Amino acid sequence: QVQLVESGGGLVQPGGSLRLSCAASGRILSFYSMGWYRQAPGKQRELVASITKGGTTNYGETVKGRFTISRDSVKNILYLQMNSLRSEDTAVYYCKSLTYRDQSNWGQGTQVTVTS
Repeated sequence: QVQLVESGGGLVQPGGSLRLSCAASGRILSFYSMGWYRQAPGKQRELVASITKGGTTNYGETVKGRFTISRDSVKNILYLQMNSLRSEDTAVYYCKSLTYRDQSNWGQGTQVTVTS
């Protein structure tokens, strides 16, 4: 079973930037897709961004134009560059992998707090 470890979360002021990383124990190009999700207190987990093996990306409506998903297939790391952060981006951010057999694995999450 693949292990996913997120890092890069923290405290940032509105308008600031953070880059999250998700280190995978396996080859990320072996997955059908990988993605970032987030969950704020009292809310459901939602898609932030995803990327397929072929490189097709998809973003949640609230982050389009501000966040960018990317990957390093040599280092097996998934990234999420977050710019122009807002207080409503505060959440725990999770990395997810999806295999061709429709098996999902999740990381433990990393907290992002946007506050002045």
